[in-house]
Amino acid sequence: SHVLATKLGARLTEVRKNGTCAWLRPDGKTQVTVEYYNENGAMVPVRVHTVLISTQHDETVTNDEIAADLKEHVIKPVIPEKYLDEKTIFHLNPSGRFVIGGPHGDAGLTGRKIIIDTYGGWGAHGGGAFSGKDPTKVDRSGAYIVRQAAKSIVASGLARRCIVQVSYAIGVPEPL
Repeated sequence: SHVLATKLGARLTEVRKNGTCAWLRPDGKTQVTVEYYNENGAMVPVRVHTVLISTQHDETVTNDEIAADLKEHVIKPVIPEKYLDEKTIFHLNPSGRFVIGGPHGDAGLTGRKIIIDTYGGWGAHGGGAFSGKDPTKVDRSGAYIVRQAAKSIVASGLARRCIVQVSYAIGVPEPL
């Protein structure tokens, strides 16, 4: 997941700089969800479940052009075809227009002490801070929801410990 997401980000930069997708601007986010199976203790990728790309763009390009260009010039060259199928979900700029980016589009507090604000290193953490967020950011609300789910699993006696992990995309109301 992480390797593919990083390669998608690098490819976005490449097609922006070489002019293939001249409408691209530098701000963006990529995320890839991969399904695996366990083969004698080794986790082997089966397929890509979800591809998320949110990328800044100029004012002239349409959402349909963005989606088509991202699939053709970014996703296809990066993700091996054998991992993409008819069930693969593509969230390409799911929140719509993304013309204003960088510090002008996502200002807030620095988010210091994010680990101590959560679990002190005992659990997974996506890196998002809880403070300084507007209501569209799920860093805080998503963490509270999964914490409540984990507490409920332990309280019901189903487990002594529990970690619940979810992943969200801007503009998509349900976890990926």
